[in-house]
Amino acid sequence: MREEILKIFPEINEIKNAELRDKTVNSWVAAMKKSTLSLDDLRTMPFTLLVSDVNVTFVEHVRTVTKMCIACWDVLKAAYGDRCTVDRDVMISGAMLADVGKVLEFTKKDGQFVKSEHGKLLRHPFSGVGIAWEQGLPESVMHVIAMHSKEAAGGKRTPEGIVLHHADFI
Repeated sequence: MREEILKIFPEINEIKNAELRDKTVNSWVAAMKKSTLSLDDLRTMPFTLLVSDVNVTFVEHVRTVTKMCIACWDVLKAAYGDRCTVDRDVMISGAMLADVGKVLEFTKKDGQFVKSEHGKLLRHPFSGVGIAWEQGLPESVMHVIAMHSKEAAGGKRTPEGIVLHHADFI
């Protein structure tokens, strides 16, 4: 399953720290083992159930948001050099895992993607942090996952969390 996840989400390979990269992949593996969805479902399911006419798949969304984060980091690094305080690896891992909890939040019923019983109780940022915790990801990555969505309104975000939050809502 690891190889397939890396095919679906090749941006994980942008994480330079091997241990962080492995834990990021392991988080996806763990989430998929708990999910009722298949890897093929990830390629076709919508990235959100909150908008009915969305035409962006889950995989497209995760990859696009991650690419936007990397592009933002490139601009910040070029502009500020060593004064750029955004940790690129933490940002990428957080971007790749921000929506990992959606594989527990969503399920398929009668061929349609719907909110799962789990998802009715816990939105994806909470599940995502739990998955990351189980896989031993650093608190800095868990913070990015936790703070990327509306549940974090009014909370203080790290620089990595700020970049992801804005890229996610673009």
